[in-house]
Amino acid sequence: MRLLVVEDDPRLSEVLVRGLREDGYAVDSARDGLSALEQLATNSYDAVVLDILIPTPNGLEVCRQMRAAKLSTPVLMLTARDAIEDRVSGLDCGADDYLVKPFAFNELLARIRALLRRAPVATSPVIRIADLTIDTAAHHVQRGTDEIVLTSKEYALLEYLARNPGRVISRAEIAEHVWDENYDPFSNVIDVYVNRLRRKIGDAESRRIVTRRNEGYLLREEEKR
Repeated sequence: MRLLVVEDDPRLSEVLVRGLREDGYAVDSARDGLSALEQLATNSYDAVVLDILIPTPNGLEVCRQMRAAKLSTPVLMLTARDAIEDRVSGLDCGADDYLVKPFAFNELLARIRALLRRAPVATSPVIRIADLTIDTAAHHVQRGTDEIVLTSKEYALLEYLARNPGRVISRAEIAEHVWDENYDPFSNVIDVYVNRLRRKIGDAESRRIVTRRNEGYLLREEEKR
């Protein structure tokens, strides 16, 4: 899943981006409202972590403009102020949730997961595809009773495929949601990761991840017999 972090404090931004990437997310960042709006107009994000007190336009205005442009991307608003009126203002401008600084990073992760579960593609923290079980809260994957150990990027790729079962997903869409702005569209990195994932989940037998030539990949909901 791809996130946009909008935070003007360089140290906090670095901590957030690094921590979220370590948790398996693809993350882009912006330091001001104008840059955030430009990235939102260019890229597709699964959620936005948005500080209120950023340079012009501020976080509230960024959120208003997102909703005015019919962008339904979930927004987690960060604020250094705990006054009720500030929280109300954030929610009224279209934010889905808010978090008061300072906060525990684990709480930030939990709130992001909750926002992602509200999207139409996933309503439960546990996704089951035949004998595959993916716990999106714990980032834990099992096939039957066997645990499957994945790297953070392998897990992110599997989770995105599992959130869209039975649908052909293009390489461009995978790049947009699983990789960040540093992705090289001329590389074969997605194919490499798909092949790694196939080996780890024992896909030689089930043939669950299907390659559609010139189209992309599809995760079957049932094994191919």
